[in-house]
Amino acid sequence: MSRRIRIPIRTLTPDHKYGDKAVTQFVNCLMKRGKRSTAERIFYDALELLGKKSGQEPLDTFHKAMNNVKPVLEVRSRRVGGATYQVPVEVRQSRKVALAIRWLILYAKGRNEKSMADKLAAELLAASNNEGASIKKKEDTHKMAEANKAFAHFRL
Repeated sequence: MSRRIRIPIRTLTPDHKYGDKAVTQFVNCLMKRGKRSTAERIFYDALELLGKKSGQEPLDTFHKAMNNVKPVLEVRSRRVGGATYQVPVEVRQSRKVALAIRWLILYAKGRNEKSMADKLAAELLAASNNEGASIKKKEDTHKMAEANKAFAHFRL
């Protein structure tokens, strides 16, 4: 049994504009050096641009993009008898959300648009349409898990 102390899961407060905890978590990951107001401005501007580009409710498009990017399977390294195997495992719900947010932000930063709000809006729109770099990352993760399906009996 592990001697580590179980870390209590902190509850997030819903954001003030949409009243959504997923938005708060996204803004927290987007934030750098404690500049929450800057992160919120970027995110809200991105949602506004997303609403103009897609012509749909921006929060619905955001949630659709998040659901499309969430991975179902991933590979974890498992050492068995001197050999290391890549074992496919299902992803916990909290980790699914964390990975989706991380990938959306990472690949939004790598885009060629002018401002971060433009980049984020473009990546969210692409992800909601099942295209873009973050969707490719999810598919690559699934392909890796599928390729190592033979080692599933080593599951953790």
